Amino acid sequence: MLVLALVLGLAGPVLAGEITVSAAISTKDAMEEIGRGFVRSQPGATLRYNFGSSGALQKQIEAGAPVDVFVSAAERPMDELARQGLIEPATRRTFAGNVLVVVTPRDSQLGLARAAGLLDPRVRRIVIGNPRTVPAGRYAAESLRALGLWDRLQPRLILAENVRQALDYVARGEVDAGFVYATDVATRGPQVREAFRPPPGSHGAITYPAAVVTGARRAALARAFVGWLTGPESQAVLARLGFQPVPAAVR
Repeated sequence: MLVLALVLGLAGPVLAGEITVSAAISTKDAMEEIGRGFVRSQPGATLRYNFGSSGALQKQIEAGAPVDVFVSAAERPMDELARQGLIEPATRRTFAGNVLVVVTPRDSQLGLARAAGLLDPRVRRIVIGNPRTVPAGRYAAESLRALGLWDRLQPRLILAENVRQALDYVARGEVDAGFVYATDVATRGPQVREAFRPPPGSHGAITYPAAVVTGARRAALARAFVGWLTGPESQAVLARLGFQPVPAAVR
């Protein structure tokens, strides 16, 4: 009995350990809540988070940052890492969707109701994420181009480092309007309001893939976490926070 107890004690939980999750900042609230559920299911597991724009996180992984799981707000950064052999393709899962919205400060009197309203001379500053690194900014740029507004609005555009920074600019009243995700609005409810939603067909589908990074230090634990994202408990959290189901065409 003593020998058995010692063996079991030395073995510990199969998936114990710490992993680093680099995740799109638009998933921050969801990831933290989902992570708490995952840790409860895996005694001895610890999650560390690194939040930022998907493009910036991609560059960090390319530079060799010690990351175990990458969660992106778009497929393109994940595709680029896959082409370089920097993720485990078999672990890739698309687990959520989102909606692009335009928000204004809560006390705005502009009355914006559609994209053409952004041409109103009273709309002097519009914030979007930097399209080079921020998926929300790329979706915004795609939409504005499709609607024939991109060139005309160039002098008014302010580029943010990530979607939450864009949201903060609107919340503080430093800009007149901004492109963010529907899930972001709830985090600044008293300070911003949704003005309108660009036509879904004006930009690509907004989806969130996750995958284990090649060379993950605790690969089994990282794979378990990616799998957890598609499970019922995680999906319930995502739905409650406003994320959309994965489009059938992407599954």
